[in-house]
Amino acid sequence: MAISEMQMKRALWRAHHRGTKEADMLVGGFANRFLDTMSDADFAWFEALLEEQDVDIMAWAFGKAEVPEALKSPMMEQMMSLDYIRLVPR
Repeated sequence: MAISEMQMKRALWRAHHRGTKEADMLVGGFANRFLDTMSDADFAWFEALLEEQDVDIMAWAFGKAEVPEALKSPMMEQMMSLDYIRLVPR
């Protein structure tokens, strides 16, 4: 089953409108980087992730809490390995 353009747009919107600025940046930035190359299985994982609470997603991504079995995947490993902090010269 191919991911429709409408599904992609909906997921991208949800990724960027999480409720907190930090989660918008984390989940939205992840979506910007990987959404267009996700397989059907990866996309199903991402949609499941979008159902979770921001505080939990951030804790998992930063390694502060154990990732639930249902969400352990190479995609979560990708999310955990990204550098979300860009240092700006003063």
